[in-house]
Amino acid sequence: MSDVVPPAGPAPGPLTSPRPGARPGARITAVTSGKGGVGKTFVAANLAAALARAGQRVLVLDADLGLANLDVVLNLAARVTLHDVFIGRATLAEALQAAPGGFTVLLAGSGLVEYSRMTPEVRDKLLDVIAQVRPRFDHVLLDTGAGISDVVLFTVSLADEVLIVATPEPTSLTDAYALIKVLASTQAARPMRLLVNQTQRRSEGRNVRAQLQQVLDRFVNTGLPQPLKLDLLGEVPLDAAVRDSILRRQLLMESLPGSPAALAIAAAAGKLLPP
Repeated sequence: MSDVVPPAGPAPGPLTSPRPGARPGARITAVTSGKGGVGKTFVAANLAAALARAGQRVLVLDADLGLANLDVVLNLAARVTLHDVFIGRATLAEALQAAPGGFTVLLAGSGLVEYSRMTPEVRDKLLDVIAQVRPRFDHVLLDTGAGISDVVLFTVSLADEVLIVATPEPTSLTDAYALIKVLASTQAARPMRLLVNQTQRRSEGRNVRAQLQQVLDRFVNTGLPQPLKLDLLGEVPLDAAVRDSILRRQLLMESLPGSPAALAIAAAAGKLLPP
């Protein structure tokens, strides 16, 4: 597979070569969730825009390999996808695409049953893609599928840190706890953060984190060599501007950057910036 080079067109800064003296590889964050419908892809895309606005070279890799929808959120045509790269139909350089918001995306296919489970071949190809893009960016966001399938768990294992997206709904919290429990018991310890979406009261995100931490302390941390501390990255309020941006297929950070939800996402992105 060829080296990553800038694609044709008005590509943003992220596609340049690594800066002299910069870290050899991007910081990789897996953006994941216990259940679907919590706004995970919306969060990943808008976090990427906020990070790019802060000067970071950002790639969002749609790692929901069989049910991808990052292209829908960004109103992009998925002309070349990760599937095309995997089967040798296109190079990785051809699959990298400039997105609104000043970051880069690597889109995946949709409705592809062959990615419903993690085979050794898919695993090796995904590892190869990560190895090629890592030196070219400051931050890579892996927009994973939801749940605890082997595809999701393997993709999350590639990250330096994990960002769990949840809402205050009981079903979301139950599934978030199940995901965190599986990750804590089967994978190496890494920073694990929580972003609570669609909050309706101030401090609701802190309360949700406290509830999850209490359950983790009682049922998970007792069996771990190092207790897991769930860090609250932020809480995004329920905001009509979010629905409007989704229906318009626009980034909230671009269309309504002063809305409460956009300001909350910008604050969360600030915590992901290097010191």
